[in-house]
Amino acid sequence: MKTRVKWIENVAFMAESGSGHAVVMDGAVEGGGRNLGPRPMEMLLMGMGGCSAYDVVYILKRGRENVEDVDVDVEAERADKDPKVFTKIHMHFRVKGEGLNEKKVERAVELSADKYCSASIMLGKAAEVTHSFELVKE
Repeated sequence: MKTRVKWIENVAFMAESGSGHAVVMDGAVEGGGRNLGPRPMEMLLMGMGGCSAYDVVYILKRGRENVEDVDVDVEAERADKDPKVFTKIHMHFRVKGEGLNEKKVERAVELSADKYCSASIMLGKAAEVTHSFELVKE
């Protein structure tokens, strides 16, 4: 896997993935940025959320669950001093679908966290990672 990050100006950077997708990252105005895109540390959390949500959808569909929607809120705390690593990360999944089996949803979230989501497992080496879920009714 590869990526390339190019400085644009001030504290803005363009990142291009090996698969050809690009995203602008930038800093806050008070840090010299223009707020043109997410911060690099936000990108880490977004990647973790995307990785985990992908797993949950895939596992549920493979288990023939009628999943209609999945979203995950990822909230993190960081150390006060440099390097300001993540110290705690919590993922809360909201899963919607008719007749969903709560135990299967719980198992999908656990499998993602413990076995499949490499982003979550890697960040879990430095931070305490927790997760929760809820089934969403119509």
